[in-house]
Amino acid sequence: MIKSILAAGASALALSLAVPAAAQEQAEPATPTMSFGEWGVDPALLSDTIDPGDDFFAYVNQDWLDANPLPAEFSRFGAFNLLREKSTSDVKALVDELVAKDGNLTAGEQRIVDAYNAYHDTAAIDAAGLAPAQPYLDAIDGADTLAELVTLWSTPGYPSPLGGFVTVDQKEPDRYSVYVGSGGLGLPDRDYYLDESEKGREIQAKYREYLTFLLGEAGYDDPAASAQAVYDFEDSIARKISWDRATRRNRDLTYNRVSPEELGDLAGAFPLAAMLTRSGFGETDRFIVFDLPPSAAEAEQLGLTEDTLAKIGTGTPGMFALLAETPMEVLQAWTVKEFLENNASVLPTRFDEADFAFYGRTLTGTPEQRPRWKRAIAETEGHLGEVLGKSYVERYFPAENKAAMEELVANLRKAVAESIDEIEWMGEATKQEAMAKLDSFDPKIGYRDNLETYPGLAITADDPLANRMASARWQWQDNISKLGQPIDRTEWGMLPQTVNAYYNSTKNEIVFPAAILQQPFFGITADPAVNYGAIGGVIGHEIGHGFDDQGSKSDGTGMLRNWWTDADRAAFEERTDTLVAQYDAFCPLDDGETCVNGRLTLGENIGDLGGLSLAYRAYQLHLDGKEAPVIDGLTGDQRFFLAWAQVWRSAQREENYRQRLRTDPHSPEEYRVNGVVRNIDAWYDAFDVTPDDDLYLPPEERVSIW
Repeated sequence: MIKSILAAGASALALSLAVPAAAQEQAEPATPTMSFGEWGVDPALLSDTIDPGDDFFAYVNQDWLDANPLPAEFSRFGAFNLLREKSTSDVKALVDELVAKDGNLTAGEQRIVDAYNAYHDTAAIDAAGLAPAQPYLDAIDGADTLAELVTLWSTPGYPSPLGGFVTVDQKEPDRYSVYVGSGGLGLPDRDYYLDESEKGREIQAKYREYLTFLLGEAGYDDPAASAQAVYDFEDSIARKISWDRATRRNRDLTYNRVSPEELGDLAGAFPLAAMLTRSGFGETDRFIVFDLPPSAAEAEQLGLTEDTLAKIGTGTPGMFALLAETPMEVLQAWTVKEFLENNASVLPTRFDEADFAFYGRTLTGTPEQRPRWKRAIAETEGHLGEVLGKSYVERYFPAENKAAMEELVANLRKAVAESIDEIEWMGEATKQEAMAKLDSFDPKIGYRDNLETYPGLAITADDPLANRMASARWQWQDNISKLGQPIDRTEWGMLPQTVNAYYNSTKNEIVFPAAILQQPFFGITADPAVNYGAIGGVIGHEIGHGFDDQGSKSDGTGMLRNWWTDADRAAFEERTDTLVAQYDAFCPLDDGETCVNGRLTLGENIGDLGGLSLAYRAYQLHLDGKEAPVIDGLTGDQRFFLAWAQVWRSAQREENYRQRLRTDPHSPEEYRVNGVVRNIDAWYDAFDVTPDDDLYLPPEERVSIW
């Protein structure tokens, strides 16, 4: 999934995206604007001091970044954030119109207004104090046994160190199954607990201070001691139970089918029956355990190295044992702090500010909290997002955008077919399977036709916490209702107004919400070279996920199975291992000591490299043998690569950078540009890149996969 991908859209030439004036009045400092010139890239922003062969990302983006320092509310800002702000403001305009109706609303419209107003009214939230939360805190305090506490953990809206949900079965994609796994950490990743550096210890200390604040507000007699006990509990999870993030990507390790009886055996003394009954999972015939450590025989069969095995914790079985042996007062305190932290933004301001002080300022370096009105839009979308999405696409998504995208997708599929046919390292049997998978791809563009209306979801005008709990109940019931039902292939994992895109391996679908179809990704009148280099690269990226190191483990039906010959898989992994090494060598912080994790980011790096390579091939198909015009002195190939670099225009704060290097499966934006183009021969030709340039790779060291 392109989590940090920007958006593209049909807009006028020389478009300058900016937050509307009304929104600017409520959000200081003002959001920067971005010009895309007359054909999709503003050539005035290209650097005249940076050689494209030395740093292509900076050549395209540095002048804009220098002129636009990060606004205080952002941990990072770039083209993606720009479009997120535009989407938020577009949705806000829709909500404002409903508010202005002053009571003349349909039932659905009233729910939107009530959800927005309830969250936005901080004076009422402060006046209510902890009263709205008290019944939930009392329920936690009153859970005297582990079975009673487990029942609460299994109640929608309450936090739990164990989780489960219903989704398409990876090995039987024609049915739904229950997936379960463990969590429980309050810091972003297990590595934060293991970090012995001065910076790491400072973060750990501030986290314990935050826990002390929460438990003090909850009325604990010695909140510091209780906070330390909670921290120690999480530290045990991090050191003994949690898996390394890169290892968790391995789908061969995370699909572990067990029967209810086998899950009961794993649970031991843990009151599993209470959890399954309350969750609604009591009648299912199977569970898929994400984090079940492999047996010795399984490890040998999978060819797992000692290094990989060392990164695998005890997982869900270990969590069962830890919970059974942990004192009740510690588990209660953990549940209290999680409930308060999860709901800090709908509790009195002191909770919201304390939450931001740690998770915003300390962990990401962000100076200021995001304006309340923007967060209120996000909250409302969390409850009723597809209701808002219906109005969004009616107003902001022209029909011609969808038609143009369908043409682009068709050309990308042709490019993939050509690429598979021409690959020298892949045998015919595997090629036939790859072609069958490509033929089965299900592209979805803009929005789904049957947008959700959330029947039965009750929203109140004066209690945002009650709205959260009601929404959690509705969403949970909607999720478990899938058990035993046919697969709903119309369901989307994103809202139409989301600036993003994704690939779903079990449904073999690529999904492009309406909000991403704007500049800098896509302009209906933009130069085709720009559209292919931008949204074409994104389409290729998502198709590429079907053939990356993990997506390639599913076939055209979505089934998790090995459809490769051993020789072809080995040839594929030889290339991907080279790509891992390339990205491991990108070390942006601490004088080269803190680097990109090439294994964690491998899937996205394959998506980027394969996606842009396929988009370039599709662009050549579009030209159909004709030579592209020269515009503003730039060739078609040059404009194609400039477009790719432009969509990753972004800067970030150092603290955010550090967190992303640990937790984000996407490489930092500069390497999503420089790490990709240096592997594509056409880029060298387009910009006369020579061995004297910093990004130069000898032809034999360039990676070509798809």
